[in-house]
Amino acid sequence: MAPPPPLGGADLWRPAAAARGGGWATAAALLVVIVSHLAVLLIRRRLRLRRRTEAATAAAPAPAPASASGLEVHVTEDDLRQLVGNLGLGAREPETEGWEHVISKGNDDVSYRAWCDKPTAGPPKYLSITTYERCSTEQLRDFYMDNEYRMEWDNTVTKHEQLQYDENSGLEVGRTIKKFPLLTPREYILAWRVWEANDKSFYCFIKECEHPLAAQQKKFVRVRLLRSGCCIRKIPGRDACQITVLHHEDNGMNIEMAKLAFSKGIWSYICKMNNALRRYPQHRSPSVSILTMQKLIKKFPQDLGTAMDASPPASQTTAGTAVPSTLTARTSPCKLPGKKSSRQMIASGLLLVGSIVCLSRGRSNLGAQLAMAFFLKKAFKQERESGSSTSKGEKRCH
Repeated sequence: MAPPPPLGGADLWRPAAAARGGGWATAAALLVVIVSHLAVLLIRRRLRLRRRTEAATAAAPAPAPASASGLEVHVTEDDLRQLVGNLGLGAREPETEGWEHVISKGNDDVSYRAWCDKPTAGPPKYLSITTYERCSTEQLRDFYMDNEYRMEWDNTVTKHEQLQYDENSGLEVGRTIKKFPLLTPREYILAWRVWEANDKSFYCFIKECEHPLAAQQKKFVRVRLLRSGCCIRKIPGRDACQITVLHHEDNGMNIEMAKLAFSKGIWSYICKMNNALRRYPQHRSPSVSILTMQKLIKKFPQDLGTAMDASPPASQTTAGTAVPSTLTARTSPCKLPGKKSSRQMIASGLLLVGSIVCLSRGRSNLGAQLAMAFFLKKAFKQERESGSSTSKGEKRCH
């Protein structure tokens, strides 16, 4: 048999051309298989994520259904009763009740006094009485409760958002982020209620809580303890009003450094707050915080008001005096920038450095503690020298 003739180039490609349709069919089949496989993998992944989310939701404690919204349980009238009792007793004679005096300062616009009570364990509690001249209780109430406006004048507050509110109970829940130098930002999930008494005085109680819309994030330190209550009332016979505050907070900072920072920096903060209060009437239209508060505010319980009428109000005792006679020699105006002496500026700078060195509780090492002690020692020395030189200068003037 004769061998077949050799194939040319065209003959080599002819079978492939003839089978072109079959090649496309194979590619299409492979594509369908790959797409199907990817779709199955995607569906399985979504199912796994859904199961994890459902498991986490089921494991998280649901809010107690005290009302239709489940919010009323956070702040109750029992909290208000306890607040009224503490204000009525402790704010009249703080020293006799065991409170340690921290600061007393004032000027023509505002006066401030504060006391501290350190429990055997945990952070200290603070009692403060601030008197604002030429201010109504309604203006002071709106100013203190305006969280949007606070972000404009308070540099520590970087964010605030409303989470939920309940018109039946008058309770509101919000989330606030505060940032401090060299510290992880603090996250506050708070619930509060406001009551109005017949004499146009106002009470507010704030408490920490949890909320399903505020899942904890690693970039924030969640504050687990905050109890703060206040009373805003008019001072009889004067164009002035007064706010008395009881505050207890554990934000994870070193307790001793937090106390020192409070005593050294609170007067500057009060002056800054007073300036913001004076600008508040020219502020823009009411914010969401104020519109919500005006809708949620409740009347003061009648039985509690009757019990309060039986005892003299705090505003008629020592707590109602804007600046006591023993404070006259110590009153000081809100100092403007550039008015400090060089030694005072050095002392303030060292105190600031010492405050910044302090890290979150449990994270500061021995080196940080030693550095903090060094800076504070230097700061106190400078302050004593400045105070003594000032006294000598005053004596020379006399």
